[in-house]
Amino acid sequence: MKLEIRSGELRASSPGRLSGYVARFNSETRIGDFAEVIRAGAFTTSLSDGRNIVALADHDRRALLGSTASGTLQLREDAHGLAFDLRLPDTSVGRDVAVLVESGLIRGASFGFMVPSGGDTWLDRGDGAMLRELRRVELHEVTVTAQPAYPDTEVAKRSMPSVYETHRVGIGSTNHLWLQTV
Repeated sequence: MKLEIRSGELRASSPGRLSGYVARFNSETRIGDFAEVIRAGAFTTSLSDGRNIVALADHDRRALLGSTASGTLQLREDAHGLAFDLRLPDTSVGRDVAVLVESGLIRGASFGFMVPSGGDTWLDRGDGAMLRELRRVELHEVTVTAQPAYPDTEVAKRSMPSVYETHRVGIGSTNHLWLQTV
């Protein structure tokens, strides 16, 4: 599995704290030549299995801002999506991020994840367009970043696997087309 990155929104909720949504449920977006949507409950396993999820600045592991294990990062699913609350550290990176958010230079939040087997569904819409539904993901990190990309939320960084292959499952039906990330 390859780590994938998606985006959300961010706001300074009080001095030294950031909050927002790293993902919005049922909000479809285009990623390359397919559409993608995150379904409610996609993060449930990651939030309940005790894994340590880290908060970073711009997906940089050297710019650590918090973690669930330390209690400085809190994550929760609600009716809207995956919400976060981050208590910034008193470090040069933490202070820089606070200033950049307050000035509006950093406006977005994002997340890095992997899709376990069976965690996504590919649907052929019948017109050649594909929809990927994320139903279960392994969340590894959330991040704050400066470049919003989604039209319906304040979003930061988008990425997709750099290489993908089209596979035909079953015999003779285009309804069984799906993409596998490699």
